[in-house]
Amino acid sequence: MIPISSPPKDIRILVIDDESTQCRMLAETLQHEGYVALPFTDPVEALARLSGEHFDILITDQRMLGMSGMECIQEAHRIDPDITAIIVTAYGTIETAVKAMKLGAFDFLTKPIDVEHLLLLLAKAEEQRQLIRENRLLKEQLQERQALPGIIGQSPAMQEVFSIIQRVAPTQATVLIRGESGTGKELVAKALHFHSPRRDRPLVAVHCAALPETLLESELFGHEKGAFTGAVRARDGKFQAAHGGTLFLDEIGEIAPSVQVKLLRFLQERSFERVGSNRPQQVDVRLVAATHRDLEQAIKDGSFREDLYYRLNVVTIRVPPLRERRQDLAALIDHFLLHYAKANHREIQGYTREFYDLLLRYDFPGNVRELENIVENAVVLSRGSHLSVADLPPALRTLSIGPTPPPVSDTEMLPDLLARIEKDRIVHALERHDYVQTRAAEALGIHERVLRYKMKKYGLETQHAKPR
Repeated sequence: MIPISSPPKDIRILVIDDESTQCRMLAETLQHEGYVALPFTDPVEALARLSGEHFDILITDQRMLGMSGMECIQEAHRIDPDITAIIVTAYGTIETAVKAMKLGAFDFLTKPIDVEHLLLLLAKAEEQRQLIRENRLLKEQLQERQALPGIIGQSPAMQEVFSIIQRVAPTQATVLIRGESGTGKELVAKALHFHSPRRDRPLVAVHCAALPETLLESELFGHEKGAFTGAVRARDGKFQAAHGGTLFLDEIGEIAPSVQVKLLRFLQERSFERVGSNRPQQVDVRLVAATHRDLEQAIKDGSFREDLYYRLNVVTIRVPPLRERRQDLAALIDHFLLHYAKANHREIQGYTREFYDLLLRYDFPGNVRELENIVENAVVLSRGSHLSVADLPPALRTLSIGPTPPPVSDTEMLPDLLARIEKDRIVHALERHDYVQTRAAEALGIHERVLRYKMKKYGLETQHAKPR
């Protein structure tokens, strides 16, 4: 049975009845039961209040001067489609109830009101509202997951990436995606596109490092017939192919100075010229770029234009390396295991604890791409139903990883032993992450404030107090 004695304290109810005494008594009864109930004898005044404030439930009399209860429900749903409406009348007929339901009323009561019946009805209404809210949340989460194809991560670092994508994707801002090779920068670019108003238009990707300077310029901007040897006919470039959509320039840090100039002009004027032409071309393209290079150092070296950097760097999304998001390792392994087991028709049911522990301690210089390769290799070569350390590459199996566990003395008290192990783990994490406390905290699975507290506790502040 649904409990009716303890309603949520924040449920707000509009009570409308042109009989002032009945209206006030009903509101007071609901207030006594823990609801926030406001009485109104004028439906117009009540609807005006609804326009400016949030209410969960509307209880309205059917017969009122100037406006009927059904008309009141219609207007209330126009103002707030989610409000739950209950209609009350002394003239209860099946026809009236059917009409009220068709207009969106949750239920129908007759006078005199049975308070216990009303409270049960309100409890059922709140249960329905909760189901609707949960369903809406699940749909939103599903939409978000569909809009972020292939990106897996529950770690704080990846949640920040998801948050930025959700906020930036609907805009027209140019985005620079930064991160080491293999971290999934192209997946972030795809997510930006598919979560944007341009999702139904092309997403065109160009790997800038794969093309020499002359070919890259033609690939991006197109060329006229006879512009260079072999140009036997005019050809559109990737900018024109991406018209109305998104152009993703991977490894933007590798482009030559001459191409940088033309790219800068496009970002400034939204126009470009084909190779061999002086006629400006205009397209509607959103630019998303990615790089693993240190562009600030490239600017100092003179290999990358500073003005282009600032045009590209309107919004930056940093994709963390896998060693900074170890909380995501299990989900990534599961994903790749299922994918490659199915692709290779292998009956792999999981992996051993030793398999996971070894990968958990590995630094993955090749990041998620390297992990994918390791899991695929293990799936293909596995002899059993579970992946084991024996299925890993020899170099990984024999590699000595991580700090040596501290020796345990029979006389050492447990609190002292735990403190010593904790201190050693903190020192190791700080050293491995170049004393960057934010990254060390993520690797340890604790908040940065907790890390600073423990550093102070163990006297590590002076020896490890390097810039974060």
